[in-house]
Amino acid sequence: MPTTASASVIVAAAFVSCIALASPTVGESGRTAGLVDDGQRQRLLAGPGDRAGAMPVAYSPVAAGGSARPIAGWVRFCRTYVDECRVDPAERDVVRLTPALWRVVNEVNAGVNAAIRPLTDVEHWGELDRWDLAEDGKGDCEDYQLLKRRKLVMLGIPRRAMVMTVVLDERNDGHAVLMLRTDRGDLILDNKRDEILSWHRTGYVYVKRESQTDASWVSLNHVSGVGATASR
Repeated sequence: MPTTASASVIVAAAFVSCIALASPTVGESGRTAGLVDDGQRQRLLAGPGDRAGAMPVAYSPVAAGGSARPIAGWVRFCRTYVDECRVDPAERDVVRLTPALWRVVNEVNAGVNAAIRPLTDVEHWGELDRWDLAEDGKGDCEDYQLLKRRKLVMLGIPRRAMVMTVVLDERNDGHAVLMLRTDRGDLILDNKRDEILSWHRTGYVYVKRESQTDASWVSLNHVSGVGATASR
């Protein structure tokens, strides 16, 4: 997997598309409010689950560098959804990946992918890069991941162990994923696929992610310059 990118590629990735490879279908309600009711909670935590394959083998986490400039859309999102960006140092920053947790994460990842209709921010809001919770059932890459995190937090997974992450994808386009930090390494929840992969298996170049110590961002692999993640 590549770990660097040329300056021209990084500049070109400033405003890009993050479309799902296979367009998911919208749920019956057409909405994804991000709430988990008691029935769903019990099913996810106790049900057999048929989406999850074998748990990944242990792998070294993504190496973090110095500070990085946060995405502007994330800054605006945090002004609206303050609790979604708050860092609690009392929470665990790495979770133990048990079979039960693996099942839950796979169910939520695939469920949100199927519930949101991909739509660019320009088409959706008339803005180049807007981060939201897809509460109307439409959104682009970061909206999928933010909703997954909210659902997983409501199922008891510490928010601090799930960090929004910006990568360059297989087309060298900027893309947002959710990184779950576990004792088996960093796992990636993505709207491009239902399968959850260890970070080194995605083929992505890792640019930056949320800090786990405060409301800031850190660089990954010393790649910088991606200013937005836009659109599907």
